[in-house]
Amino acid sequence: MAAEEKGFVVKDRRVFSQEGQPPAGETGRSAGRQDPPPGEPRESRGGQAAPGAGEAPKEAPLPQITFPTFLASLNASALVHLGVIEDPTTGKAEANLPMAKQTIDLLSLIQEKTAGNLTADEETMLKSILYDLRILYVKQKG
Repeated sequence: MAAEEKGFVVKDRRVFSQEGQPPAGETGRSAGRQDPPPGEPRESRGGQAAPGAGEAPKEAPLPQITFPTFLASLNASALVHLGVIEDPTTGKAEANLPMAKQTIDLLSLIQEKTAGNLTADEETMLKSILYDLRILYVKQKG
């Protein structure tokens, strides 16, 4: 016996004039107020800034994504997995050799698939990163 699915109904209880504008004097989301621009704190219902709003430290802007920055990102990930640098999420330097090997293999795959399509600087960077990571991996594997 198939179970009957019970649906639900969404009703918009906002009030608008015939022109589509909220009534004069209304505030809040029901009046069509939008979120504040990025970087500005949201207000709580009392009109004061929400607790913790605007207190987060500003992060450095991310670098433009280029092939060298992509390689640098993968290199940093491998170094975290090798336990050479601290994991930014835990603050601890712990080795995870299977993940390190996977990242090194990924870089090797990138080297194979991009052969002949890289600039001399990009090719040198990739070879250098792979050499260094492989040496570190062998030392860790011991």
